[in-house]
Amino acid sequence: MGFFDFVRNVGKKLTGSSEAQAAPAPALTQEVASHGFDTSGLQIQSTGNTVQLSGQVKSQEEAERIILALGNTVGVNQVDTSQLIVNAEAPQARMYTVKKGDTLWKIAEVHYGKGAEYPKIVAANNPPIVNPDLIQPGWVLRIP
Repeated sequence: MGFFDFVRNVGKKLTGSSEAQAAPAPALTQEVASHGFDTSGLQIQSTGNTVQLSGQVKSQEEAERIILALGNTVGVNQVDTSQLIVNAEAPQARMYTVKKGDTLWKIAEVHYGKGAEYPKIVAANNPPIVNPDLIQPGWVLRIP
C-alpha cells in the first residue's frame, strides 16, 4: 500500500504519545482493538513519528480504517503499510484532510455533488468521527 501522511499534533491523545513522538506499540494496538478490529494478525511498531503496520487484514476498507485509527492520534506523522497484506484487494478510497471551516456537508458537496450524502463519510470514518458535528482540522478522512 505505501505511506500515509497525517498531522502529528491533531487527533486522539494516547498514553505515552506527544507531538514529538507516537504512542508506544501496545497503546496503538489497544487503540485499534478499541474500534472493534481484530489485531491478532497485525504487528504495530512505532519509531518517532512513524508507525509501521504489517501483517494481514481482511479487506481494503478494514486496512484504511485501521490506518486512520493509527494516523489520527497525536504524535503520528506517517503510517507505513508497505508490509501490510490485504486479503481482498479493492480500489483505495480517496483521503481528505479536514481544513479549518470544513463541515461534513461541505466535504460531501465537493466529493459527491450533494451535501446530503455526508452520512457516507461518517459511516466510512469511525474512527475518528464519533460525533458528526465535531470534526477537527487536520483529521484525515476516507471518502469512499
